[in-house]
Amino acid sequence: MIIVIGGGPAGFFAAITARRQVPAPPVLLLEEGGQVLRKVAVSGGGRCNVTNACADPRELAAHYPRGGRELRGPFSRWSTGDTRQWFEQHGVPLKTEPDGRVFPRSDSSASIVDCLRDQAGRLGVDVRLRQRVAAIAPAAAGFRIELADGQSLTAQKVLLACGGGRGGMDLAAGLGHTLMPPVPSLFTFHCDDEMLQDMAGVAAEQVALKALGQGLPKKGLEQEGPLLITHWGVSGPAVLKLSAWGARLLHDCGYRFRLRVDWCPATGREPLTALLATAAADQARKQLGGACPVNLPRRLWHKLLLRAGLSPDKPWGETGRKGQARLVEVLKGTELAVDGKSVFKEEFVTCGGVKLAEVDFRTMESRLVPGLHFAGEVLDVDGITGGFNFQACWTTGHLAGQAMAAGPEGDQS
Repeated sequence: MIIVIGGGPAGFFAAITARRQVPAPPVLLLEEGGQVLRKVAVSGGGRCNVTNACADPRELAAHYPRGGRELRGPFSRWSTGDTRQWFEQHGVPLKTEPDGRVFPRSDSSASIVDCLRDQAGRLGVDVRLRQRVAAIAPAAAGFRIELADGQSLTAQKVLLACGGGRGGMDLAAGLGHTLMPPVPSLFTFHCDDEMLQDMAGVAAEQVALKALGQGLPKKGLEQEGPLLITHWGVSGPAVLKLSAWGARLLHDCGYRFRLRVDWCPATGREPLTALLATAAADQARKQLGGACPVNLPRRLWHKLLLRAGLSPDKPWGETGRKGQARLVEVLKGTELAVDGKSVFKEEFVTCGGVKLAEVDFRTMESRLVPGLHFAGEVLDVDGITGGFNFQACWTTGHLAGQAMAAGPEGDQS
């Protein structure tokens, strides 16, 4: 028998994959909570960003702050195209959005949840809820699993796929594995700055961010992309990418640092200076607030003018070189004080987990404990937003399911 611990995407996909092999081994899936696939259900605002259109294994692996190198081989065996084909073949039409994110055409995560549950049921995966595993120990038949309610099970193969929480990691540590301390990834930034007040919902299409402060690299942590102003600070793809790549460093500095925002990353200082000078000459009588020469929302433009000490009602012709120079400084380097973080919606992702050197990524099997496999977020693997974290679950779950089914079956007692 194969026992899968964890009813998330990696666990379900591994269980389904194992049962599809010939001969099909018995598979028991144990979920600690009262609901399976919970994160799938809430992801993408309830739409489920199931994967990404990026297909090249090397390019795909570059979207993972941790685990990218190790995932190159697995992605050559099960990549985004395989995931898309699998769901399409099992009754879930998909669509690709302009930014590469892939969603069910229904725009409902229930399509993905129902598909996985249906396939597990059809194949005979035994899914049991509210089954907390208290301990795992090697035994003559493979492993003995002790449940919190006093039950004892044995299995030839065991998969730990219980996410980024302490439970699964503690089980791995109890079997001798090294853990990289888990810390949050993919989070938004708290900024209590006057410039952001009454600006929730305003977005900039492209900015360059740099995180600076004690404990961070001298040159800072940098990312580019869209930015969204929220009720509590800033979010959007640029912020989320920065939080993912800098997850451990930002944790170590207590999420207190300076965030420098370049609102015009495609325009250097000298061209921007010339652009403002041209605006002052050509639109001398127009008010600053009504004639924005850069691609920014009007409300944000007004706030940046005030930050530079310029009234939106002031005519362009009265800005002067000093006023234009101050505006260049603000546009190329607005500094915001970050004093905390928030989880990105309900999609909590962790940086940390089982040390990757202790896992064979061809089979997802432990290098320390034969018959023990890992998949999903229990590993020290995490991706940026865009469907990459789910793809790591599908890939590692598929490889683990194949490998576990290839060996002899165990027995349940």
